[in-house]
Amino acid sequence: MQDNITGGSHRAEKPGTDALQKITAVMTRHQIAPLPRNFELVCEALSGGHPDLTHELAALGARPSQQALDQLGLKHRLPGHCGATAERLQTEALTALSSIREKLALGLSQKRSFARSVETAAASVRADADVGIDQLLGELDLLASIAREMVQAETLLAHEVTQGLQTLETADRAMQAAKIMTLRDRLTGLPNRAAFLQKLEEAHASTTAAHTSALVLIEICDLPHLHQQYGDEATAKLIKGLAGIFRKAIKKHDYIARIEADTFAFIFDDIDANAAHIIAERLFITAENNLIFASDSGHEVGGLPLALGHVMGQEATDALHWLSLAKTATQLARLNPRQPIIGHKPGQRQVA
Repeated sequence: MQDNITGGSHRAEKPGTDALQKITAVMTRHQIAPLPRNFELVCEALSGGHPDLTHELAALGARPSQQALDQLGLKHRLPGHCGATAERLQTEALTALSSIREKLALGLSQKRSFARSVETAAASVRADADVGIDQLLGELDLLASIAREMVQAETLLAHEVTQGLQTLETADRAMQAAKIMTLRDRLTGLPNRAAFLQKLEEAHASTTAAHTSALVLIEICDLPHLHQQYGDEATAKLIKGLAGIFRKAIKKHDYIARIEADTFAFIFDDIDANAAHIIAERLFITAENNLIFASDSGHEVGGLPLALGHVMGQEATDALHWLSLAKTATQLARLNPRQPIIGHKPGQRQVA
């Protein structure tokens, strides 16, 4: 399996036809169940961007068990496997709750039986004041026996309730982790497009004439060419390097996301258009001065072409319109390398 996993280089995010065929062939050859999460796992392993995952999957050998695959996917926090784990734990939690409900019903039934036995014994004593000591002791022994059974049942119930609560807490943590993973870009750890669109809606909704926000897009020009020229590993280093540079270049309350393979998005709150342009220039210069990544051949690569577009929130009718305007500005910047930073101006037309 080692040769099959490490023998090629494909992009994990949007695998092409050849990559899809190779993934399918690997899964078929090694009898890996055709589940979406397994497809995601093999795709990530074949991409070359996760060396540890590649070697660990290869180490499982032929016909790996689903449990081993799930453990590997969970270890590397792949969304599909996190989601599957959350679903399994949720099922276990529901089973635990059902068991607790049954035990509570049984405990309630035992309490009712005990209460009836007490009432019967008391009625017997009241009805016959001359009841013998032996008969009275017999009634008390019966009540004591029922009480012991109740204590045992309550002790068992307490233990199962504790275990059930632990299962619920574990399931909740897993579901929260799965939710977070669905909103994170796996390569950079930044918020992904889904998380960004939520934030963009919030930012646009709070935009007023007195409280303005800016959206800045930074696109890596011709990323497919760089990928073809330098390979998966170098491209992954480039993108992660850019993410780290951008994180350090903005303030804690500013927002950054990776919304496409080649595009980073920023939301800056409470600034005007001039400030947005200055910030865009600073991001461009920071990336230009700090980005160095190694190709497969070991040569350093610099001069990464970037295109930046920015637009103010009040210029858009809604969040998606805001994003569309920013894309237009970015497209214009990409077409004019001498002016890599362009702010949206009213009347700008979409570039084909």
